Amino acid sequence: MNEPVDNRDNTAATSRLADAIRDVKNAFADRDDVVVDIREAQLTRLELLADDLKQVFADIPNDDERFDLAISSGSQPRLWIDSVAHVTMGRDRRTYRFLRDTRLGRVVLCESTDLSRVAEQVTRYIAGRMIERQRMLEGDVDLVRTDADEDDIVEDGETGGRTGGFLRGVGMVLLGGLVGAGLILLLASALGTGFSL
Repeated sequence: MNEPVDNRDNTAATSRLADAIRDVKNAFADRDDVVVDIREAQLTRLELLADDLKQVFADIPNDDERFDLAISSGSQPRLWIDSVAHVTMGRDRRTYRFLRDTRLGRVVLCESTDLSRVAEQVTRYIAGRMIERQRMLEGDVDLVRTDADEDDIVEDGETGGRTGGFLRGVGMVLLGGLVGAGLILLLASALGTGFSL
């Protein structure tokens, strides 16, 4: 015969499951709170840096629209200096990382926990970009040379960009073909097979 199911066992299992669900929800909420706290701490640090740089941005001439002091939110908040340079926080959430995007990838211009040091480097970056622009407007073809710009600079007498690299590559292939054909002819004559092209 079938014995009746004890409702007390069923309620205890449901109670344990409800307790487990509540514990998991609390753990998720705690983790979400930590993530939100970290983002808010990053935003606060970037806002402090932005406050330090406000006077620098106020001194930029109105006709130079390349620079824009703006904080973007998201999973990784960033303080944008211009379209290619920004400051973000490092993995430890205390280190400022001043980065610039180049054609070859991202370059670290400064990395420090010292707010004033990062503000100084950003100020120097802005000054360098302004001098570079001024020299270009005056017709000076030699750009201001910075460590981050070395991949953009073409030395006198060199062919710049992709065209020069392509032509050098084609020349190397042709030279290799000529050397290879010469070696084949030399080997053929040495073996006396009478091989000819």
